[in-house]
Amino acid sequence: MTHLAIVDDHSIVLQGLELMLQDAPDLSLTGLYQNGEQLLAALQRGEPINTILMDIHMPEINGVELCKMVKRDYPSVAVIGLSMVSEISLVRLMLKNGASGYLHKNAGKEEVLLALDRVRRGKKYFSEEINDMLIEGVSRGEKTNRRSPFPRLSRREKDVLRLIVDEHTTQEIADKLFISFGTVETHRRNILSKLGARNTAGLVRITLEYRLLEE
Repeated sequence: MTHLAIVDDHSIVLQGLELMLQDAPDLSLTGLYQNGEQLLAALQRGEPINTILMDIHMPEINGVELCKMVKRDYPSVAVIGLSMVSEISLVRLMLKNGASGYLHKNAGKEEVLLALDRVRRGKKYFSEEINDMLIEGVSRGEKTNRRSPFPRLSRREKDVLRLIVDEHTTQEIADKLFISFGTVETHRRNILSKLGARNTAGLVRITLEYRLLEE
């Protein structure tokens, strides 16, 4: 029996998945959560969760970091990443942190149920597109920086990250790059998500450890 929790910061996604899965056999929808804190609180309460569909891009605790925390404290709970992003390095980062699968948000009911069934039986599941990307990367001897398992940062994201590492405030970064405060915050959230960091300290540590600004 799959006791499923779904975590996504978009209510429409939660409601859509709830409607899709409400009558599925051998599945109990344990809870719908809009952020990582809510999910972790449910696990700490002892909610009977053995599988999680988890959005990758969420505020506060992103999916990569949340996956890491869940697998560290609740290793028997299976995690399936859920995202519109097809960035192969992000898939690998989820795998590195213990995920059992990865689905696109446009997956249909049949594929979602197939993924849940595979994971329940201790196997892994990736959408056909993701499988193709993984195979293609291996077949062409994909050249990657082994020290950096993260998705590639855009030029502007690197500009923002460099200033963050140099201890500039959000407003100072906005002034230096001639962009708005809100745009800087958007870049910061995207960088946090791509690097699987929870806060600025985590960003700086990962940046220095993997020499991200030297690429």
